[in-house]
Amino acid sequence: MLKAVIIIAAVIFAVILVAVFASPIKLLFKFLFNTCLGFLMLWLIGKIGPLIGISLGFNLLNAVVIGILGLPGTALLLVLRWLCLT
Repeated sequence: MLKAVIIIAAVIFAVILVAVFASPIKLLFKFLFNTCLGFLMLWLIGKIGPLIGISLGFNLLNAVVIGILGLPGTALLLVLRWLCLT
């Protein structure tokens, strides 16, 4: 009987633990995935950019901005780059 109570308590504890940490872990994985997509977009801009006259640095800050903001982040970085060069 005592083993059954301990197993039930452990299962309840595990469910509560998963419920508490599921959202932050999901958010962390989404952020990491978007940052990887940001690096991919920077790599594409690095390959195609010289053909059309644009460039962005391939660094973590740019990847994070693009990862968080997506396509508007790319546009933001390109506009900031254009404003700094003019």
